[in-house]
Amino acid sequence: MSSRDRVLGRIGRALAQGAPDPVVPRDYLRVHGDRTPAATADLLAAHLTEYRARVHRTDEDGIAALLGRLLAARGARSVLVPAGLPPRWLAAADQVRVQDRAESTPYELDAVDSVVTGCALAVAETGTIVLDGGPGQGRRRITLVPDHHVCVVRVPDQVVDSVPQAIALLDPTRPLTWISGPSATSDIELDRVEGVHGPRTLEVVLLGAQ
Repeated sequence: MSSRDRVLGRIGRALAQGAPDPVVPRDYLRVHGDRTPAATADLLAAHLTEYRARVHRTDEDGIAALLGRLLAARGARSVLVPAGLPPRWLAAADQVRVQDRAESTPYELDAVDSVVTGCALAVAETGTIVLDGGPGQGRRRITLVPDHHVCVVRVPDQVVDSVPQAIALLDPTRPLTWISGPSATSDIELDRVEGVHGPRTLEVVLLGAQ
């Protein structure tokens, strides 16, 4: 009998006997500091910027004009629009609208210049955006294939301080995507390359945080 067989056998016997779940101590801090909602939004913006995301702030009256400017500055000719995205957000954009379709191929998605989505949550202490495929977010792949992702975060409603707070609010059965800045990697020489397994450019709009 191999070592693998012995290990798997022990696991099987433990499961069959109804071994109790181990007690995991959770005495860590849930939040590192006491902040106002404005300070939490500022911390999120600072960490996103540190990760080389581009951060913008606006309110409901300015969201359409801002998104129109961001897409025009990018030179986008097409923008992918997931179902549930508020139509008024793109009222000032003149790009060709591409719908989030299940049958879209990676090649078709790669031909799209930009994608605009909402999010599920944002974590200030880590500068992380979380997508869960809900309304206004679309399928996971639409934010991984196009080279330019504009993500709108409602402040303060969608911003939490810490990862433990986010975990408590998120549904683990949904397809969660955690994004901290644009896609990037480094080789052994520490040369940073962006856009390897996701968008090369991430722009985050903090909506309601003027």
